[in-house]
Amino acid sequence: MIMKKLTIHILLTAILFCTTSCLDKFPEDQIPADKAITTVNEADQAVIGIYSAFLNSALYSGYLTLLPDLQCDFVYAVEGYTNTYGNFWRWNIKGTDREISAVYGALYDVIGRCNFLFEYLDDVEKNTYDNDDLDRIQQFYGEAYFARALAYAELIKLYCESYESKEDAESKLGVVLRSEYYSDKVPERASLEESYQFVLNDLEKAELYLKLDEDFPKGSLFNSTYFNEYTVHALRARIALYMKNYEMAIEESTKVIESGQYLLSSATDEYASGITYFDYMWQTDNATEIIWKIGFTSTNHGGALGTIFFNYDYVSMKPDYVPAQWVLDLYGASDYRYLTYFQQYQTGHSHGLSWPLLIKYWGNTNLYNEAQLLNMSMPKVFRLAEQYLIRAEAYASIDNPNYTKAANDIATLRKYRYANFGGGVSMNKDNALEIIEEERVKELYMEGFRLMDLKRWHKGFERKEQQNSLPEGSSLKIEKDDALFVWPIPNHELESPNANIKPNKSNS
Repeated sequence: MIMKKLTIHILLTAILFCTTSCLDKFPEDQIPADKAITTVNEADQAVIGIYSAFLNSALYSGYLTLLPDLQCDFVYAVEGYTNTYGNFWRWNIKGTDREISAVYGALYDVIGRCNFLFEYLDDVEKNTYDNDDLDRIQQFYGEAYFARALAYAELIKLYCESYESKEDAESKLGVVLRSEYYSDKVPERASLEESYQFVLNDLEKAELYLKLDEDFPKGSLFNSTYFNEYTVHALRARIALYMKNYEMAIEESTKVIESGQYLLSSATDEYASGITYFDYMWQTDNATEIIWKIGFTSTNHGGALGTIFFNYDYVSMKPDYVPAQWVLDLYGASDYRYLTYFQQYQTGHSHGLSWPLLIKYWGNTNLYNEAQLLNMSMPKVFRLAEQYLIRAEAYASIDNPNYTKAANDIATLRKYRYANFGGGVSMNKDNALEIIEEERVKELYMEGFRLMDLKRWHKGFERKEQQNSLPEGSSLKIEKDDALFVWPIPNHELESPNANIKPNKSNS
C-alpha cells in the first residue's frame, strides 16, 4: 500500500539527512561504473544518493537559487563588496565561469544517478518477492523519475530560450537528453520541444509510481523532504506555465491547492509570542505550505544562502548585496512579508551604509543553536504560495481570461500575508499581469525565479544607482531578449572531442 511505502520512506529520508551516502566515498562523488545494483538495499542507497546530490551548493542552497535573481534587478552590489558573483551582477557572464559549469554539472550528476539506478532496478524487481520490498521499489522508480524531471527542468530554465509555441520550440535548442547511463551516443542537444516533452513524460511516470491511496490522510505531507504525488503536480504546474499551457497550469496547481495537504502560513497568526507562522517558516524551515524542501542537519547540509547578504563576522555585517529600493517600495505598510524578509541594519562598511538587509536567509535558528551555522536556510523548492501565483497568472492568460478567479488567488495569498486584509483585488486586462508580476516579486524574492520570469515575459530592466551601490553595474540597462537571459553552455562541454553540442548565442 502507498501509505506503508511513505511510512517506510519517511524513515529512509531521516537516514539520508543523518548519514553520508555510500556514493560519497568515491572520488569526486562519481558513480562507480564497475558496481552494479543487485539488491533492494543497494537500490535504496542509490536513491539516498540522488537526494544527497541536491545538497550540492551549486544547486538550491547556492547558485541555482541566488544567481538568477542576483543577475537581474533585485539587488545592488555595495561599495566594498568582495566581488562574489560580480560577473553575474555586471552581466559579464561567460561559458568559462565556474558557476556556469558547476550548475550544469551538478544537474547532470542528478540525472546520471537516476539513470544509473534505472540500469539495474528492473532486474532487482524481477528478483524480489517480498511485498514490502516491491512497494519500496515502486517508490524508488517514482522518486528517480521525478528527480530526473526536476534536474532537466532546471537545465531548460537556465540554458534554453523561452517556450512560445510547439512549432517555435521545435526549432529552438533544448538540452542534451540522456535516458541511459551507459551510452555510445554522441551528446547533442535535442529541440526545446523534445526537452520539455521528456520532462513531462518523466513526470507522468513519476505520478504513476508516487500515486497516493484515496484514503491517505489529509494534511500529512507538508514540510516534506521526499518526493510524492503533489511534488509532481507542483512541478508540472510550473512547467505548464513556462510552456504557456495555461489550462494545464490551472489544472495542476488546483490539484495541489485543493488537496487538503497544505495550508498557507499566516503572517499575522502567531506560532509563539512575537513569532508568526510565516516568520517561523523562514526561521526554522518548517511550515504547512512547504511542499518539498531540501533537509539539512548540523552535520549534513548544503550551502549558506544568506552569506552574501551579511558577511557577518560576529562583529559587524558587510553585505555584498542589498535589496533594490524599488523592491522595498513595493511592500505596503500592511504587507507583513516586509517584516519577515527585511530588517534595517547599520553595516560595517567604511561608508557606514544603513539599509534594510535580507533577513529571509539569516539562517535556520536550530542549525545555529546546534552548531553555530550561520545563514544556513533549507531551500524550499516548492511552496503553496507559488501554486497560487501560477494559477492566478494562468487564469489571467488563457484565451478567455478569468480575471475574477485570478484576483481571488491573489487576494487569498494576501489574506495570509497582510495585516487585516479584508478587501478584494481589482483586476482587469490592463492591470492583471502587472499585479501578478508585483506579487511574484514580493512573495518569491531571491528564490530564483526572476531571470526566467523576465525571459518568458520578454521584459528587460534598468538599474538606477542607489546609495553606496557599486557604480559599475548600478546603471545597467538590459533590453528584452538579451542573449544572456539564456546562460552559455559551459565551454568544456562545447570543446569536448566526443560531443556535438551547439552553443547558445551567449557563448559568443
